[in-house]
Amino acid sequence: MSPAARLRGLKPDWFSDPKVWRTEVLAGLVVALALIPEAISFSVIAGVDPAMGLFASFTMAVTIAVVGGRRAMISAATGAVALVIAPLNREHGLGHLVAAVILAGVFQVVLGALGVAKLTRFIPRSVMVGFVNALAVLIFMAQVPEMRDVPWEVYPLIIGGLALMVFFPRITTVIPAPLVSIVILTVVTVAAGIAVPTVGDKGELPSSLPVPGLPDVPLTFDTLTTIAPYAFAMALVGLMESLMTAKLVDEITDTHSDKTRESVGQGIANIVTGFFGGMGGCAMIGQTMINVKVSGARTRLSTFLAGSFLMVLCIVFGPVVSDIPMAALVAVMVMVSFATFDWHSIAPKTLRRMPAGEIGVMAITVAAVVTTHNLAIGVVVGSITAMVIFAKRVAHLARVHTVLDPDGTTVVHRITGELFFASSNDLVGQFDYAGDPDRIVIDLSEAHVWDASSVAALDTIETKYAQRGKTVEITGLNDLSADLHGKLTGELAGSH
Repeated sequence: MSPAARLRGLKPDWFSDPKVWRTEVLAGLVVALALIPEAISFSVIAGVDPAMGLFASFTMAVTIAVVGGRRAMISAATGAVALVIAPLNREHGLGHLVAAVILAGVFQVVLGALGVAKLTRFIPRSVMVGFVNALAVLIFMAQVPEMRDVPWEVYPLIIGGLALMVFFPRITTVIPAPLVSIVILTVVTVAAGIAVPTVGDKGELPSSLPVPGLPDVPLTFDTLTTIAPYAFAMALVGLMESLMTAKLVDEITDTHSDKTRESVGQGIANIVTGFFGGMGGCAMIGQTMINVKVSGARTRLSTFLAGSFLMVLCIVFGPVVSDIPMAALVAVMVMVSFATFDWHSIAPKTLRRMPAGEIGVMAITVAAVVTTHNLAIGVVVGSITAMVIFAKRVAHLARVHTVLDPDGTTVVHRITGELFFASSNDLVGQFDYAGDPDRIVIDLSEAHVWDASSVAALDTIETKYAQRGKTVEITGLNDLSADLHGKLTGELAGSH
């Protein structure tokens, strides 16, 4: 391959394709506009100046665009992170909060390097569907306060914005419908002098770029023990939300992403954000959906530009951005919530075919997220519920089939199924210790021994027969089961 051909291969998609370039640029602009009120709101939750949330959104997006593992995903200041660090800011001040953001980034780099991303494979599909639906509900619920106790003009503006986003794509898809909606509603409200809540009402926009610096905290062990619990919680919440979002984007775009790189990238982005005085963050699912699903972005350029445009809009076009009616952004987020919700998952036809356990897991995940307003908690609760249901279902598959030899001197107990803690506990009670003949064969050729609980159960069965002067022979163990049984049999305290 010639050097020129190799160079062309290294160029990103948008470098030489004007259509891709236009899509990515416009998507970045739409996301930047949607980020401003969100970042300000999350700053309020964390109890910090709005500039800290906006700086965090800028540095997170720009950094993750370079070091992240999932193209087109948006990372910025988030509500989940704000909820975790808010108590630290209230009790110990801003310096400790910034230090915690940096330490959280370090934790994320370490966890990413240790392979924590591989744990996402244990998240069942029903939890994933529940996560997506709960996200859609949360996005919609977050817009409700913007529709309460407001001038009546807000409602027709929201309806108009929704109508534009539904019908404008039928005319052309060259310009993203959300951007058209925001521009038209802003022009209408300003030109007609309609007094409705605007972005400027959320807080003052910064007038200069963030400056790097060290957190104002004493570098002592006491500081470390104070911030460590908050930093670790932030690291876990941020990673879980980011990895789940990456998995969702993988499905939407039908492409693969490097989850380990994404985990480490999130850490690097938070470290950079902390040194620039930001409040930290993680992947933003709502803004990612705007970027990927609504605007059609697919490359790192849209993520980079979302952060860059955010600062340009705040510093250069602050007065114009401040005039954007909140109704326009509410309409965009309502459309995102409807597009995000998996309507197929609650269709009567789907529910009739779906196992009750799967429906239950999905409902519990949604309920946990909506109740706590924390996506990470919902995923953990949903996954644990799914595991319990799975263990209960598989436990019932272990069966004992008994065959007595014609001469009456030997009985063969053939065990089928998976032997683990949930199924093996019931195994001991399925034998007739007093009534069986003197020789017992336990045939495990159609079973698999998974854990120490099963080995202990087999030891207990042998002991109960031995107490009655009977001999037990265990046969048919596959290689893995035989290896585990050989290591543990007779060594487990309380098995005899």
